[in-house]
Amino acid sequence: MSTVASQPASSSGLHLGPIVVMGVSGCGKTSVGKMLASQLGYRFVEGDSRHPAVNVEKMTAGVALSDDDRWPWLELLGEELASAADTVISCSALKRSYRDLLRRRAGGPIKFVFLQGDRSTLAARMSNRKAHYMPLSLLDSQLATLELPVGERDVVTIEVDQPVERIVSVAMASLASLSNRQSEPSKK
Repeated sequence: MSTVASQPASSSGLHLGPIVVMGVSGCGKTSVGKMLASQLGYRFVEGDSRHPAVNVEKMTAGVALSDDDRWPWLELLGEELASAADTVISCSALKRSYRDLLRRRAGGPIKFVFLQGDRSTLAARMSNRKAHYMPLSLLDSQLATLELPVGERDVVTIEVDQPVERIVSVAMASLASLSNRQSEPSKK
């Protein structure tokens, strides 16, 4: 797993602010996050690399994390978001309260890319992964914990049943559109 990868300046010209690529295990957060960061000229932070050892041990043993396990990790990721506007972080961000904490800790607007997929697609992807501590047995607990980001204005949702390049292309266009909508003056 990559911890942080600095990327060269992008020719895309997009300045979108910090971005969280979110979803359950197996949805492609790392692959999408790395490619998105590369295309934007942002740094990439693999959120899983910031978990304390005790969290990793629990997940490796097939024990689902509790809110108490996640809060310090989310606080740390929020600080990463606050430290640089040109950051993409991969983070499950399963609950609205987790996303709200990231929003507060970031200290300014952030955007989320929610990678959504059906259980069979996610399970197949997890089964094919090598050298990852998250066992397939925890997928159902993640799906049960997931609170869909319905109505959250800073989230774009993308289905994962397509090539990574297409997901990133859709993410870039959707994030740019979201940025344009957010910067327009509100009509009264």
